[in-house]
Amino acid sequence: MRIQIVTDAWHPQINGVVRTLTYTAGELERLGHRVGLVTPDLFATVPCPGYPEIRLSLACPSAVGECLDRFRPEAVHIVTEGPLGMAARLYCGANHIPFTTSFHTRFPEYIRMRWRLPASWGYAALRRFHAGAKRTLVPTEGLREELAALGFDNLALWGHGVDTALFRPRPSQALAGPRPIWLYVGRIAPEKNIEAFLELDLPGVKCVVGDGPSLPELRRRFPEARYLGCKTGEDLAEIYAAADVLVFPSVTDTFGNVILEALAAGTPVAAYPVRGPKDILEGSPVGVLDTDLGRAARAALELAPSACRAFAERLTVAASAEQFLNNLWPSARWRSLVQVPAA
Repeated sequence: MRIQIVTDAWHPQINGVVRTLTYTAGELERLGHRVGLVTPDLFATVPCPGYPEIRLSLACPSAVGECLDRFRPEAVHIVTEGPLGMAARLYCGANHIPFTTSFHTRFPEYIRMRWRLPASWGYAALRRFHAGAKRTLVPTEGLREELAALGFDNLALWGHGVDTALFRPRPSQALAGPRPIWLYVGRIAPEKNIEAFLELDLPGVKCVVGDGPSLPELRRRFPEARYLGCKTGEDLAEIYAAADVLVFPSVTDTFGNVILEALAAGTPVAAYPVRGPKDILEGSPVGVLDTDLGRAARAALELAPSACRAFAERLTVAASAEQFLNNLWPSARWRSLVQVPAA
């Protein structure tokens, strides 16, 4: 099958959406499918207000449509609700091309935090965006229930997977210092609630991996923490393996890929009992959920690394890609023009 994926989130951005797409596209191609990516690097871009490291594409529907017409996909999936996603949605709607979408980020919550606009306005806009999709893919059953209550239709599950070959238990000296070592990994921005982690009264040392607009302020307010910058690949995998507990302070994430990466490395997780971490961890002996994040972190120290690894090994990239593939909606427009490769 020829699959067109349109996304505003792509390399060099470092986030869960990009990582999930990278894994999915690679696995689909390994299975013999053709994947065409429409990404910001194909167009002129401008920096996103408040997040200059994120580039917003200057692409009209016809420009995105040219990409689709050249590739002649049998299925179109729109990942994000940004400029490229909107252009693709308008083009598909105008040309009666079926498409699927996915819901990854609580933008209405982020906008409310930054600009005090009601979240209901943002969700109304997102409902309109996703309403034209044959299916809207979400990472957990909990999020599906939440969005259904907000009026979203045609919701389907697309669980995320983790690269267990890269993220694995190993002897590691990547993090030195007194134990325990508490770790945060992710974007350093207001919506991530990192202050809740850095304010905890915990023994040992706190380490922060990532970059973002809140970094200068957090360095000033919490100079005792160690700020390691952005890390990827083996460097990041070594850090996970060297930590004692991953602390996940966000209350707005829809999933939390870093949770899976830490578990794959044998590192337990402490988090609030909210959507995302709750959907992943609840009922499993690999993380602790508590409204008192410090109490969750101390309790997580007692969890077995072997249980964390065994839990992560069930969440494979192959299973995630298969679920994605099964949720696509084939288009009759190009089907007769395309020779479908065998899967």
